[in-house]
Amino acid sequence: MANDPENTLVLQTTKGNVTIELRPDVAPNHVARIKELVRDGFYDGIVFHRVIEGFMAQTGCPKGNGTGGSGKKLKQEFNDAPHERGTVSMARTPDPDSADSQFFICFDRHTFLDKQYTVWGQVTEGMDAVDQIKRGEPVVDPDRIEKAWIAADAA
Repeated sequence: MANDPENTLVLQTTKGNVTIELRPDVAPNHVARIKELVRDGFYDGIVFHRVIEGFMAQTGCPKGNGTGGSGKKLKQEFNDAPHERGTVSMARTPDPDSADSQFFICFDRHTFLDKQYTVWGQVTEGMDAVDQIKRGEPVVDPDRIEKAWIAADAA
């Protein structure tokens, strides 16, 4: 699956580009929805609103405060992919079927997240940029996704 432009997401952030290998093999519906949102320009300009040192950087809220989404909930696709450094997974409320547009990128391995959140991607390049994202809950003057695209669309 590596180097598959249709399953490669690029986030141009205020700290640099982040390349994510999408995982339709473990979360086909989440990957399809992420691609739809990316292609609609949904993530362009969205901030990293919740960034916790040693844990994760969260983004995908159009309100910039963690309370918003795209308005379309996704049924969970919990899988065996571990939450490791660079893992990209969906944020949700306590309801397992409440994931929408918000997602997070793990800074480190977190076993307590395994099979509780839907993993749908893995950072393959640009973790150095992720590491530089400003921390906070909420983040003051947050970093943002300037533009997001699927690699196949840039060709």
